[in-house]
Amino acid sequence: MSVAADRIAFGPEMRARLAKPGAAHKYSHGHALILSGGFGRTGAARLAARGALRIGAGLVTLGVPGAAQMEVASQITALMLTRVEDGDALSEVLEDARFNALCLGPGLGLKRARALVPGALGAEHRPCVVLDADALSAFAAAPEALFGLLHDRCVLTPHGGEFARLFPDIARRLREEPRSGPAYSKVDATRDAARRAGCTVLFKGPDTVIADPQGRCSVNAAVHEREAPWLATAGSGDVLAGFITGLLARGFAPMQAAETAAWLHVECARSFGPGLIAEDLPEELPRVFRALDL
Repeated sequence: MSVAADRIAFGPEMRARLAKPGAAHKYSHGHALILSGGFGRTGAARLAARGALRIGAGLVTLGVPGAAQMEVASQITALMLTRVEDGDALSEVLEDARFNALCLGPGLGLKRARALVPGALGAEHRPCVVLDADALSAFAAAPEALFGLLHDRCVLTPHGGEFARLFPDIARRLREEPRSGPAYSKVDATRDAARRAGCTVLFKGPDTVIADPQGRCSVNAAVHEREAPWLATAGSGDVLAGFITGLLARGFAPMQAAETAAWLHVECARSFGPGLIAEDLPEELPRVFRALDL
């Protein structure tokens, strides 16, 4: 977020948005659908789903292929499960308009991503969609095919390698040594990527940059007093994707969901400290929320 992150992100208005009013019910806070990969590849989606649930989505369902149903069913309790074998099955599931936020990518597999992403982005009621990991890499050979499907309710969450595959010319310019004038920065690159994609882009790293197509931009810098080196662990990005998805399900706008999730992601790591693994991040959220007087 910006330099004054504490004041901007968690003033009274943001606290009110994150809190849950006593009169509400689970569907008041949205229903997120997280798409999983096949047998032996479900852990990343389960991490994302746990993150979405902990951050306050009213319901979270994992959409899995038949071969992975028993694997997932034996690992979940508060999460729900539905069978999503292919694009046609996803379209059928999305006829339920109560699914208002989707997450595709963590552990999804490139072939499954190519089959499911078009259906997710073409759903008639246009839920919010987070695309991460394999859902981005699956379109590396033809990024324009993905950009033609995206809409302004999407959030892309690339790390450096995924960013370079989707936006090779922008990444190349970012790597170039400047010869004169101001350098082309990660802020410039993320803004250009968001304009090209037509949606919010969260460019991950210790200096995470978030931008929307209108040029709004913020930096969530995990450096100096906010340093969180423990986030360099397998699965932490999957949890971040789940945090964003959960906030979208709760009605946050895409830019606001990405900013808030990134800030909370770092706060969870700082609160837990050394020894952190990805599973710890969702479980640390209640402690962070209590520290924020929610």
